[in-house]
Amino acid sequence: MVELVSQTDHKTLAVWAVDCVERVMPHFEEKYPEDQRPRNAIETLRAWLNTGEFRMAVIRTASLASHAAARDVREDSAARSAARAAGQAVATAHVPTHSMGAANYALQAVHRASISSDAEAAVVKERHWQYHHLLELGED
Repeated sequence: MVELVSQTDHKTLAVWAVDCVERVMPHFEEKYPEDQRPRNAIETLRAWLNTGEFRMAVIRTASLASHAAARDVREDSAARSAARAAGQAVATAHVPTHSMGAANYALQAVHRASISSDAEAAVVKERHWQYHHLLELGED
């Protein structure tokens, strides 16, 4: 995965990060529907993808807010990991390798959302999806 990420362009990694996070966002949004900070982080990254306009203060604020939402969860849970994934995803606009952080936190959310006996298989399945999805995005 690390090698594939290193060979993939910046904007493709940002799209991939969004896609990875979207798969786990329900874990946060269903439990905390009023807290829009992780969703705002994703939308901030999408705005950068659509406009190419980069303002570090906006990216940093969105990332830190999403991580604050994760801290506010106060328990190691899928919701917390999803919020962390969103915070890492938006940071991809600044540093492409933050996309790996988004993907890894998404895996953590999958693990935490699974029944313990199924968690490892769920993570392997999700990592498989992440890898093949990134390959597909790189072909476009």
